[in-house]
Amino acid sequence: MLKKHISLSICQELKFEPTADQKHAIDELSDFLTSSQNDSLFLLKGYAGTGKTTLVSALVASLSKMEIKTVLLAPTGRAAKVLSHYCGHNAHTIHKKIYRQKSLTDGFGIFNLDRNLSRDTIFLVDEASMISNYSNEASAFGSGCLLDDLIDYVSAGVNCRLILIGDVAQLPPIGIDVSPALDPKELESCYNLTVKEVVLTQVLRQAEESGILKNATELRRMLDENESGYPKLETQRFPDIVRISGAELIEEISSAHYKYGLEETMVLSRSNKRANQYNQGIRNSILYREDEITVGDYLMVVKNNYFWTADVKEIDFIANGDIVEIVRIGKYVELYGFRYVEVSVRFPDYKDLELDTLIMLDTLNIESASLTSEDNKKLFFTISEDYADIHSKKKRFEKVRNNKFFNALQVKFAYAITCHKAQGGQWRAVFVDQGFINEDMLNREYYRWLYTALTRATEKLYLVNFKKEFFPNEEIDL
Repeated sequence: MLKKHISLSICQELKFEPTADQKHAIDELSDFLTSSQNDSLFLLKGYAGTGKTTLVSALVASLSKMEIKTVLLAPTGRAAKVLSHYCGHNAHTIHKKIYRQKSLTDGFGIFNLDRNLSRDTIFLVDEASMISNYSNEASAFGSGCLLDDLIDYVSAGVNCRLILIGDVAQLPPIGIDVSPALDPKELESCYNLTVKEVVLTQVLRQAEESGILKNATELRRMLDENESGYPKLETQRFPDIVRISGAELIEEISSAHYKYGLEETMVLSRSNKRANQYNQGIRNSILYREDEITVGDYLMVVKNNYFWTADVKEIDFIANGDIVEIVRIGKYVELYGFRYVEVSVRFPDYKDLELDTLIMLDTLNIESASLTSEDNKKLFFTISEDYADIHSKKKRFEKVRNNKFFNALQVKFAYAITCHKAQGGQWRAVFVDQGFINEDMLNREYYRWLYTALTRATEKLYLVNFKKEFFPNEEIDL
């Protein structure tokens, strides 16, 4: 009886007749939610345009009306903001929810798995394709394995359930071929869980009118059928997707900034080097910013930082991939062989939180993802010379770790970013830069890259300098 009631409630919240896929998912979700089997996990997978977002929103609304507690989580701040927007409920990053920072005396910058005090709660985690089970910063968060810690945390609650939501056509975490959080075999074998899996593949009727989703579906089909060669993309019969050449680029980006806003326009590239070139071009030729950095500039943090948020309750740390806007510029400092500036920044993905901090200017245009290991060591040892009078190596180490210059935010400009950095986020207007490509490079990794890039756009997609081979049924040659 309860199962039928939940199914009916979700259908009512959908506000339209569900597809056969959605109806099946609703029935399976209702079965999962009413089952007494506590060692179970629900995997909701769906491609772009299949109504996964709509279904999750209806599920959350339905559970709320039935006074069933839910916790909404996502891997990044931007992904949590997107989830919160479409569900109409607060969402947090996974890290914010499941980890607790040790005190300064116990170990600054170290996060332990927190106690889960929840009872009878459904945990819904979106963008699960981004969840890795390997960490380069193993000592910073719990066991160092995010998926392990997430499952352990939810399991530690009383009668708590976990629903993982994601899209297998998107890029997996860097360095692996399959997203572990979307792999039912891995979830069952590694965690001894009973996994109930539903995959939405049926594209909604209204999605068929979208060029963005039409082309994303073509890429998904190629992935499903293991096809190779150039994808058959279409632009001419769709108003939401357009091909442009390099000659049109400055005018089109400028127009998008005016129409959609600077914060809602993004350029996606395939490398940090190319993103740097775009960022310089946009600042110089479109925004007319001659100074190295100005108020109003958008920056992306490129390395996790735990120093500046010690007294901030809204966020526990500043994450690699967080976007900030400069709202005030203070004193410039050159010290320890690097250049810095004191700034106040706004976090658009965290309810416009503002924070006073120090940023390192040297990382703005480097081609590596963040400061190189060699430069980090150089900075560490140069700062440690200031504490040469401290004979204890451990105490000297702690002094360096708590030095504000050692902890300066490492940032790059955020008008153009790589696709991996964009994952989990959405922008109204997105420019996808083709970059160099030949037929040998057309593989599954590339199709997933392009699929992920296309689906970051919600209103307008610009394909920049794409070769004519991508459009076999279109005559225009840029």
